[in-house]
Amino acid sequence: AKGKLTARERLEVLLDKGSFREYDQLKTHRCTDFGMEAQTPPGDGVVTGSGRINGRPVFVFSQDFTVFGGSLSETHAEKICKIMDKAVTMGIPVIGLNDSGGARIHEGVDSLAGYAEVFQRNVLASGAVPQISLVMGPCAGGAVYSPAMTDFVFMVRGTSHLFVTGPDVVKTVTREEVTQEELGGAKVHTSVSGVAHRCFDNDIEILTATRALYDYLPLSFRDSLPRKVTSDPRDRESPVLKSIVPEDSNLPYDMKKVIEQVVDEGSMFEIMPKFAKNIVTCFARMDGRTVGIV
Repeated sequence: AKGKLTARERLEVLLDKGSFREYDQLKTHRCTDFGMEAQTPPGDGVVTGSGRINGRPVFVFSQDFTVFGGSLSETHAEKICKIMDKAVTMGIPVIGLNDSGGARIHEGVDSLAGYAEVFQRNVLASGAVPQISLVMGPCAGGAVYSPAMTDFVFMVRGTSHLFVTGPDVVKTVTREEVTQEELGGAKVHTSVSGVAHRCFDNDIEILTATRALYDYLPLSFRDSLPRKVTSDPRDRESPVLKSIVPEDSNLPYDMKKVIEQVVDEGSMFEIMPKFAKNIVTCFARMDGRTVGIV
């Protein structure tokens, strides 16, 4: 009803057609408490594997909110840790599509231990391979800590939320009434807290933008930056630059227009456009090479 895609549909949009190779498709949880042994859906609420984005390899996981609310069990965590280990070993980025209510309470400390293993992988992968988190739904508890430790966090307006604990618990403890959007919506995290770097209107937009960002990044710290063939000559002149900066230093001008004139074919992928608006940070290309601009 909210225009959200399923866990597998999201991977179909994110990855090159026919490139996805799934791991542990039939894996199920091992919990035998609270009648859980009667509910053992294959995959245990997360789709993991490898694929390609514009021909370049990537490891991915996509949580399925329709299976126990996307909650993380011990085996759910094992599946995520497996692809993260492979990513660091092979020097390939990880993209996580997060749509989870947090730890699976039926499993108690086993579930919490699973999150500890995921967080450890986040730390080990940091600085080794790019980690991108897409918050695709209402995420709480442990499902929030992991994305916050990754390099880039994207959200969807209206359908994705990030909070340590939900509005009901806040009301119980502090007597303060707050909505999900006010507590952890895309607007709050992209403009106030700075936890998220960009937000988008729907699932298609966020996945398409992630493909665009991926083109700017190296596969790992050992690899060189990708280079794209461009028809924009390196010695191109831009007459606009002569007049874009006003003679009066007290008058403002649009810095983004300056960047677009200097880089290849106006290529510019801004990071955190709504946070700390007195500075512009972005990826762009010059002579086909990725550059970071501040």
